[in-house]
This record gives sequence, structure tokens and C-alpha cells, in this order.
Amino acid sequence: MSIWLFRAGRQGEYENKFLEDNRVYLTWDDLNTDLSMISEKGELYQALINLYDLEKEKKAVNWASQIWPIAHRMEIGDWVVLPSKMNRTIHIGEITGNYQYEESNGSPYYHFRDVRWFAKDIPRDRFDQDLLYSFGAFMTVCKIKRNDAEKRIREMYRNHWHIKKDKTIEDLVDENEDQVTFDLDEYIYDQISKRIIQRFKGHNMETLIEELLKAKGFTTYRSPEGADHGVDILAASDTLGFGHPRICVQVKTSDTPLDRPTLDQLIGTMSNFSAGFGLLVSWSGFKNSVMREVPKQFFKVRLWDSKTVINELFKNYEHLSDEIKKEIPIKRVWMLDESDS
Repeated sequence: MSIWLFRAGRQGEYENKFLEDNRVYLTWDDLNTDLSMISEKGELYQALINLYDLEKEKKAVNWASQIWPIAHRMEIGDWVVLPSKMNRTIHIGEITGNYQYEESNGSPYYHFRDVRWFAKDIPRDRFDQDLLYSFGAFMTVCKIKRNDAEKRIREMYRNHWHIKKDKTIEDLVDENEDQVTFDLDEYIYDQISKRIIQRFKGHNMETLIEELLKAKGFTTYRSPEGADHGVDILAASDTLGFGHPRICVQVKTSDTPLDRPTLDQLIGTMSNFSAGFGLLVSWSGFKNSVMREVPKQFFKVRLWDSKTVINELFKNYEHLSDEIKKEIPIKRVWMLDESDS
């Protein structure tokens, strides 16, 4: 059995459809060709050149290597890894059906496999860095095999998605594996994420969130450790904190994504503190039951996962205290982006 990486669009725009339909789609725009009728990869390569009027042969080869597996290499029983772009989490499923082509679905949903999603919203921090490196490949579809990945992921499954301490493997490289360009941004976020959770786990995370709010111009009150009556931080604008907006903040660093009851609790707490807005911070992200509420609560509540916290860190770093900068020493590096050249 194999494990395959699948992506639900550049920005995760198809992720909810993948999960709700219990499928993985090959989201290649306008690829209205039944791949089961193509018997050789060379034939697919030529079809792509003709269909998309490709001038670069290298691009056609790259595309064919990603398109071919859904119809000709994936098997029932193989696993699929779907890194979320909505949260810093991972979804994993088992392929339960053969390749299907359905032109009536419309672009880009012509090609699909049925999948049973048996593990959703696994925090990225649970996985070793070399596995995250593989999950960050800049490919729509590819096989994950580096460093005995299949065996290790299945062991994590048997261990309730935790790594056995004596099984951890750090940054090994299989020199026989084809080199695949990976998502440098995700790698950077993973590195900074590990540093932050090491230094600010538990109640200390409230310190970091409060510092970020102060850097954004808010006056804050932080509840003492212990009973917080449903709120960890209160924040309001202007020097004395009498202005608007007034925000109730709840901060969680548990190693599982938050579910709907925590969001409902925050919304109820807002009225108790005469606050018009709420900020829910969950380092491990949010379950789909919470994400579905985002449109309904758009004018009242904001959700911050680890990636959002890191983005706020980037935007407000120069205004943070020296103590925070000492715990999280980062610097800006500019590089030429040649991904589309």
C-alpha cells in the first residue's frame, strides 16, 4: 500500500468539497479527457501539450507525472494525505473506489476517487519535520515515500496520531528519491511554530497574544492564572482602554483542534463583558464545525490558529517587547521568487 499527497487547490479552495464529498478530485482546469482511455504516460504527455498548447516540454512532463497516478497508480486501500490550507492541520483518508471520470461534474471536478476520511484535523506539530517537508511538496499529487514515511505514518495512526518517542527520525534524506520542490513558506512556519509552542505552551501563550494586541495598539487586561470566567484577555482601543472595539479573547494551546462548544462559549461571554467582538485563539486550529460558522460570525468573531499568530508576529515584531524578541529571535529575509519563471 502507498501514501499519496493530494492538494485541494493552491489556497485550499476545494478542501471543504473534498471532505464533504468524501473524494479527492484532480483539480486541473479544463482537463476534460477520460484518463482511463490513455494507456501510456507518453500519450498523456502529448495530450497535455496539445490541450494546453504548452511550449515548455519540462512543464508537460511535470504535469503528466502528477496527473497519471489518479487513474493508473493509485489503488484501493492506499492512503491520501491532505494538508489543510484552512488550518495548520492534516487530513488523512483511505481510497475506497476506482478512478472515475464524470464530465457532467464540470471543471475542475471531472476526475476523482472516493475516499473515506478516517482522520481529520491532525495538528501539524504531531509530525516529524522530515514528514512535514514531504507534505510541503509543490505538487498537486505525488507519492510520499521519503524516510520510510508510510510505515511511520501508519505507526502514528496506531498510536492515536502521536509519535513514539523511540521512533522519532529527524531530517533524514533518501538520496535515491526524486528531488521535489517544497513549500518554503510552510517549512518556515513549521520551524517558528515549534519554537513558539516550546516557549509559550499553556498559560504563557496568553502572554504572547497579549503582547501582540498591545503592539497593535490595544490596552489589555489579562485574567490571572486559574478561573478565567470564559475569558483570558480583555482588549480595547485607546490609551486607557475605554474606546472601541472591545474584544474578549480566549486562548487555547491544546494539541487538538477546537470544536464548536468553545466558540459558543466565547460568544456568550462577549455579552457578559459588554464586548462587541471576540477573538478565539487555538494553536492547533479548529474543526470543521467551527470553520462552518465563520461566515455567520464574520462581523463578531475572529479565529487565530498558529499560522495567523505567526503572521501577526511578522507584522508587529518591531513593536514587541525585548523579552518576546529574545524568546522568538527572527529576521526578515528577501529572496527572488522564481516559481513561475
